[in-house]
Formats: sequence, C-alpha cells, structure tokens
Amino acid sequence: MKQLFKQVFNSQKHLIRLILPLVTVILAASLFVAPAFATGVNQIPNLTAGNNTWVLDQGEVISRLNEGKINSAFEDLAKQTGKKVRIVTVRRLDYGETPESFSKELFEKWFPTKEAQANETLLVIDTVTNGTAIITGDEVKPILTDSIAESVATETVSVPLRNGNKYNQAFLDASDRLVAVLSGKADPGPPKITDNVKVEGTFKKSGETDQGNATAWVVGLLIAATVIPMATYYIYQINQPSSDG
Repeated sequence: MKQLFKQVFNSQKHLIRLILPLVTVILAASLFVAPAFATGVNQIPNLTAGNNTWVLDQGEVISRLNEGKINSAFEDLAKQTGKKVRIVTVRRLDYGETPESFSKELFEKWFPTKEAQANETLLVIDTVTNGTAIITGDEVKPILTDSIAESVATETVSVPLRNGNKYNQAFLDASDRLVAVLSGKADPGPPKITDNVKVEGTFKKSGETDQGNATAWVVGLLIAATVIPMATYYIYQINQPSSDG
C-alpha cells in the first residue's frame, strides 16, 4: 500500500512538471503575441498628395467587390464636389487608444494643416470592439453636420454590426448616406431598427440540459482526479507511525 501511495504521489509531481511549462507558454503568448497585432497611427502608411486611397481595410472585413463599389462612389464624389471620404478599418487598437483618439491622430497625420483637412471626412472602425468614430473638416461640417456624422458612425455603421457583424452592409450603407449628404441631396437617415424580440419559454431544451450535465460530469471528474490522490496521501501521512516511537 505504501508503494502504491508513493507511485500516485510521484505521478502527480510528474504531471505538474509537464503542465507548468505549458501554462508558462500560454501566459507568455497572451502577454506578448496579442499586442503584436495592435495597430497604432504610426503603423498606418502616409497618404501622399493626390493619393486616391479611399478605403484602407486593415481589418480585412470588406469584400473586394464591395470595396471596389465604395472606392468608385467616393472617387466620383471627389470629382463632382471636391469632398473626400476615407474609411479605415483596423483589427485592434494599441492599449489605451480609442477609435476617437485614433481617428483624430490619423486625421492630423494624413492632413496636417487646416487647409488640407477642410474637405476631408474620415470614418474609422476597430473590428475587435466594433467601436466607430468619424471626423470631418471645416468645409464639410456645414453639409455633413456633427449630428449626421455621429448618426452615420453610431447608427448607419453600428446597427448592421450589432445584427450579425454585417460589415459589408454597414460600409455600403454608410457610403450611400455620406455620398448623398455630401452631394447636397436629402439625408436618407439611419437604418430602421426592427424589434425582433421573441418570447421564449424559460425551460431548457433537452440538448442544452444534456450538454450542461456532461460539462458538470467532466468538471467533477477532473476535480476528483486531483483532490482524491492528494487527500489519500495526506491521510496516509497522518496515519504513519511516529519515528519517535
């Protein structure tokens, strides 16, 4: 029996030695790998004079077909009115950065003077949080008022995202609305929000119940596999005869 307990105890120590390096690797990955994918303003390429980049999809959420449609719409808008719209998506912002602070810094980086900013509109979205922000130049504000611009960011873009991360629809709708307003047409307004709330029973479905029971069994067995050998060894140590006689 003593040999059996010794084997159990040694097996447990061996298991801990195997698990600890794995835990260390996971923690290191979460601390150092994730931030590597964060985007700061310095990582966004400069926008040179005459640059016709209308959509910078670093978040990779817009299809090529729809990106082409948006580029074409913004290109035509710039030629007809002189008003320019840029959309930027990023996958993750640097720690402490917000869509608002990021868009302001990028706006000033791309258009460093009031004259360069005057006819520009910049729409930014962080695809991890779906946070949005929009910033406009002085010549744009009389047409695209702050209230309309805010509605574009928080309603036209955000509503499709809340209803299933429909990025393509969100940016196509935003493009259509921005082009209409900046062309002097009537504001089509934000999308209509339909109430799809369904009243459901409070009883769980059989599949949910079975899955919950299975999870509870797995957790229970894992706890038992850890606690029982430790408790057994502890009891064994207590019942050992004293070496003092």
